[in-house]
Amino acid sequence: MARASAAGTAGEDDFLEFAVVRTGHLFRTACLLTGGDTHLAEDLVQEALGRIYAQWYRTSWFAPRARIENPAGYAHTVLVRAFLSHRRRRSTSEQPVREIPDAAAREADPALRLALVEALGRLSPRDRAVLVLRYWEDRSVEETAEVLRSSSGAVRTQTVRALGRIRALLGDGLAELADR
Repeated sequence: MARASAAGTAGEDDFLEFAVVRTGHLFRTACLLTGGDTHLAEDLVQEALGRIYAQWYRTSWFAPRARIENPAGYAHTVLVRAFLSHRRRRSTSEQPVREIPDAAAREADPALRLALVEALGRLSPRDRAVLVLRYWEDRSVEETAEVLRSSSGAVRTQTVRALGRIRALLGDGLAELADR
């Protein structure tokens, strides 16, 4: 009995270490997915970590302690799916704000970053997910297709259309911001 308890504690310690290391990255991705809605991003990260914790050690009759093979990839997949399922639910009445609250900027050009986040926020959730996975997370077409449960061809088509939409939203303003 003590052996099972020690194994459970070690698993919880492993999960806690994983959560501490990955939470910041998951939060940044969630902020991009939500178009800058930091409160929703926090909720999505919390939901994703809760789902990951529930699956951290899968139990079955044949493999009582089978670990998740790629925890970081699994975490991002769970986060994106939580975002997409949240957007499908109509019971939510919260509305994101148009402007991001003042915060310390780490990047050299905060105006460009804010313009991109605002434009991402104006895209559909699926378009936003495709662009974030392909360009922010630097995932391949095949990896993106797997996360979105879609075909590679559909991801390519959706990427081209989403890029066209974001370019139309940014217009000439992006060139002005980039020239600064």
